[in-house]
Order: sequence, then structure tokens, then C-alpha cells
Amino acid sequence: MKTTIAATALALATLAMAGAPALADKAAADQCAAGLDAQAQTIYQATAPGFAAASDKRGFVTDKVRGLVMGGSVPQGTAREAAQAAVVCLEKL
Repeated sequence: MKTTIAATALALATLAMAGAPALADKAAADQCAAGLDAQAQTIYQATAPGFAAASDKRGFVTDKVRGLVMGGSVPQGTAREAAQAAVVCLEKL
């Protein structure tokens, strides 16, 4: 159940990425991430290294966050908000 909720939340959070143009600005993305809360920063740091190269960005982020939730790094109750915040910064990559 936790995985399904987290995956659904992530799917919603990453839908916004589909239509956004890639800005390829790591400095801006990192600066954006510096203002995130701890859970969103955890998601950003786990996903940023492979995000730009991922052919399925939505699936990539979903898999990473699922692993973070299951591993206890990100609480299931805050995963959705944290993922949405991290996606804003990831879109800058």
C-alpha cells in the first residue's frame, strides 16, 4: 500500500515535467534544491545524477522515490509533497 501511494503521488508530481523544456542548468537546479526541506533534498540528490540522461524521467523518479520510501529515507506521508518540490528543481537540469 505504501509503495502504491508513493508511486501514485510521484506520478502526479512528475506529470508536470512532461511538457517542460529542459533548461540544462545544473547550477540553477542546485541553487533551487538548496532551498528545499530535508526530504525534498534527499529526493533531489538521489535523482539528479541520472535525471537528465533518463529516457523515462517519470519512471526514473518514481523508482528512486519508491526506494527512498521503502528504505526509510523519506517518510511515506511526506513523499508526495517532497517529490513535487524536488521536481521543480529537477526540471532545471
